[in-house]
Amino acid sequence: MANPSYILRGALVIDPSNGVHEVRDIAVCHGRIVPVSAAHGAAVVELPGLVLTPGLIDLHTHLREPGQSDKETIASGTRAAAAGGYTTVVAMPNTQPPIDTCERLAEVLERVRRNAVVRVLQTAALSRDRKGRELTDARALAGAGAGALTDDGSCIQDESLMRRALEQARAAGLPVIDHCEDETLAASGVMHPGVVARELGLAGKSAASEEVVVARNGRLALETGWPVHMQHLSSAGSVNEVRQALSRGAPVSAEVTPHNLALTEEACRTCGTNAKMNPPLRTEADRQALIAGLQDGTIGVIATDHAPHTQAEKARDFATAPFGVIGLESAVPVCLTLLYHSGILGLSQLVSKLTLGPKQVLGLSQGSLECGAPADITILDMNREFVLDASQFRSLARNCPFHGWNCRGKAVATMVAGEWVFSELPHVTGRV
Repeated sequence: MANPSYILRGALVIDPSNGVHEVRDIAVCHGRIVPVSAAHGAAVVELPGLVLTPGLIDLHTHLREPGQSDKETIASGTRAAAAGGYTTVVAMPNTQPPIDTCERLAEVLERVRRNAVVRVLQTAALSRDRKGRELTDARALAGAGAGALTDDGSCIQDESLMRRALEQARAAGLPVIDHCEDETLAASGVMHPGVVARELGLAGKSAASEEVVVARNGRLALETGWPVHMQHLSSAGSVNEVRQALSRGAPVSAEVTPHNLALTEEACRTCGTNAKMNPPLRTEADRQALIAGLQDGTIGVIATDHAPHTQAEKARDFATAPFGVIGLESAVPVCLTLLYHSGILGLSQLVSKLTLGPKQVLGLSQGSLECGAPADITILDMNREFVLDASQFRSLARNCPFHGWNCRGKAVATMVAGEWVFSELPHVTGRV
């Protein structure tokens, strides 16, 4: 039946965008949230003991299509997202070739239309070929459907060019998302330059390489009046730079990944290349500073930086293996276990970092349960205990540092536009 109607009954509803934290019924009709009184003849889905939230939004996903479909595809990546509780993913443009023209954007949007099972907001490159030398046509890309501009994986090094990029993005009305890294300071580093790097004989990538660009972006956001979202913060210094920029009134925002919240450089000993990512895992002091940034609101978003690679690539030695780990199917269990069940964040706080925070960064209509909003919904079982098994993931990739973790809490159903796309609920069937 097309566009079925549902009354979702008995769950604890958490909707940070509207300050809701109570047991209430949610009604869905024609793909949107409606008043319960308007859901005539709706099927009732009983959800006692579960938590219902707006569909989770991942602000940082690599779907690898086009060009690297051996690592991930739009189909496999969005199935992984649905199974992980995500109803919207923001796809990065560092594909092969990069999404830096309207023609390439149109091609990937058509692939999304054919193959995605969740919403995909496709970003476009900030500079041609992501090389930081010549800007892309922001106005044209906005008109062609780009959701934001970013050179993720690279960073415009020239400050005057970055200022122009923000001015053009402002004229086009497109948010700017930045991978903050000074290439000269980062050099050829592959992990945090600490005790573990010295013991393993590996080159370090300093926190300063990130922090100086975070500081620069704060200045430029204030000068141009245009928002900059800082990706995957990894250091205490970066958190402090964002905090200071916010205190000065700069329109900036920031995200942190589950792996930087949960792990330190020590994981490089035990997880090998599945603990190699950029920016790298740093010290316990950095990890605690990132958590503090979440708690005080300096960091408003938890994003996965889902970066799939083949097992052959990750089987290389640490120095030559590619950066990146997957996260769409592990983020919610890790965050519930690490942040909620340990008392670090309240439930509304955590859900906000996965819904309201991303919604605000990009100005999205989804991320809310108010009447008229898209019926994008995630159902959580807060107390489901299980061992995370990467071999069972829907992603094509297996490069997960959390394989074998004992977790408590997971997504058990995901609805997009009123359709169940993933379900472990009795009597409810999902597409994946």
